[in-house]
Amino acid sequence: MSERQLDNPPPAFDTASAVDVGWPEEVTLADTVVAVVLMVPGVARMHAGMFGEVATYLPRRRVIGVQIHNDATAVHVVLNWDVDIGSTADSIREVVEPLVGTPVDVTVQDLDAALDSA
Repeated sequence: MSERQLDNPPPAFDTASAVDVGWPEEVTLADTVVAVVLMVPGVARMHAGMFGEVATYLPRRRVIGVQIHNDATAVHVVLNWDVDIGSTADSIREVVEPLVGTPVDVTVQDLDAALDSA
């Protein structure tokens, strides 16, 4: 018996639902943590970890780069290449700890290269 070939196979998932468009319906603690982390000078963006495992999973979306637990909070970031990594990580801890009430583990996943070389 031979397999039937499909001319136009259906997509594996609905790409429209995978794209996060606009503001979330409800702003959560994870959203607030990301907002304050991104305001720290030297932070380029959040990072989801090596396999995309660092995220807060919410209905219909996920907040990448932050996991909040009862005993600790993980924050994964990409920093600008020209910042002091230690002091930037300390600044991230200083703004996040009062929000979450737990120790904050900051992981610098990567450094973002400068776009202008002038």
